[in-house]
Amino acid sequence: MSERKGIVTLQGNPLTLIGDELKVGQPAPGVTLLDIAQQPVNLSSFKGKKVVISVVTSLDTGICDKETRRFNEEAIGLSDDTVVLTVSMDLPSAQKRWCGAAGIDRVITLSDHFEAAFGRAYGVLIKELRLLARVIFVVDRNGLIKYIQYVPEIASEPDYDEVLDAVKKLS
Repeated sequence: MSERKGIVTLQGNPLTLIGDELKVGQPAPGVTLLDIAQQPVNLSSFKGKKVVISVVTSLDTGICDKETRRFNEEAIGLSDDTVVLTVSMDLPSAQKRWCGAAGIDRVITLSDHFEAAFGRAYGVLIKELRLLARVIFVVDRNGLIKYIQYVPEIASEPDYDEVLDAVKKLS
């Protein structure tokens, strides 16, 4: 498993990502995560839909909270065949509590807590913190990655307009 240093930082300090870097055009790995009911969900089950995968460090932090709320709002304007997922290392019970308190009803939260399989497969697991880097993946109906945005400073928000443009360009 490869390690890549300095792609993302936390307060200017370079961090190490574990896993190979995915590229646009590659198939999105079909990793299994847990939903808020602690049921397994394989990402390949969303094939046939457009998928936004918003990867965050923890829903209980300010920027991740803000990002997930924003994608929940933006999901209203997306087509019915578009799914927005938020993946974090938070426990499913913590995600459920947070979603209930935040009124999240359009974003599906998925936990990578137990195995870090998503983090490794997508190359976004932060070695120093055992958390996930802030990255957005947009996947087309055929399961191919069409857009990737690494947010260089994980304490910053992504470029939402760029993500939404990438989603709208999918046929």
